[in-house]
Amino acid sequence: MRSRVQRIFIFVLALNLSVALAKAVFGLLAGSVSMVADAFHSGFDSFSNVVGIVALYFAGRPPDPEHPYGHGKIETLGTLVIGAMLLLTAAGILYEGYRRLVEPVVPDITAVTVGVMVGTLVVNLAVSTYERRKGEEYRSQILVADSQHTRSDVFVSLAVLGGFLAVRLGYPEADPIIAFAIGLLIARMGIRVLYDAARVLTDTMNLPCDMELIRAVVMDVPGVTGYHDFRCRGKPDEILADIHITVDPALPVSRAHEISDEVERRLKETVPGLAEVVVHIEPEESP
Repeated sequence: MRSRVQRIFIFVLALNLSVALAKAVFGLLAGSVSMVADAFHSGFDSFSNVVGIVALYFAGRPPDPEHPYGHGKIETLGTLVIGAMLLLTAAGILYEGYRRLVEPVVPDITAVTVGVMVGTLVVNLAVSTYERRKGEEYRSQILVADSQHTRSDVFVSLAVLGGFLAVRLGYPEADPIIAFAIGLLIARMGIRVLYDAARVLTDTMNLPCDMELIRAVVMDVPGVTGYHDFRCRGKPDEILADIHITVDPALPVSRAHEISDEVERRLKETVPGLAEVVVHIEPEESP
């Protein structure tokens, strides 16, 4: 599954690089700081694709003596890198917007620059839709998150086009002001990325673990008399959990072990994204 997601990232990377390059070249030619800012934003779409490819490669490596629980959190570390770089980019764009307010430069808006923005907007919309559909199909958190990152570029491009219109109407100060707005948007995105990664690293239990589904699956296993202390952590596409089940204390150890194996098997087959579950066996207390 990870190899399929990596192939999608490589395909999207090529498209995002093309979009970023087109915006940067024509933005510099036109002298539009908001268009160049949008090019940086598109460039970080590409950077996030690279981080996704590398993170998925290392996250997919099997457990070893130094990482007995596997390498899944490398994907989250990659997310932290993306968040930090987004904040740095936002700071650079805000500074450039301020500099342009102090030393105004009226951008040269032409049919070509508008056409480039509209064309790249369409590409970004198609890419984000494709990424999200595949991310939901493969239950890939990083792919869904990247689709949201790309989708934000659509709104940024719309804002830049609005700035072009304002410049043509005689309000050139709108261009650096919109660059400010883009910088704040990217900063907000970076903070959100860091926050989501921190929730994974701190094992926040806010995952799609349907407790009614858990109860139905566990209690349907023959020999299980009850359960308690279900916990889960990780990412939506790689959930790690543990649960305590109670069985008849008169059962042989071998039979109790078979029951726990059956609970584990059924939970993995039924609960979306569940990668591992540790089942603890306890004797049912006498009434």
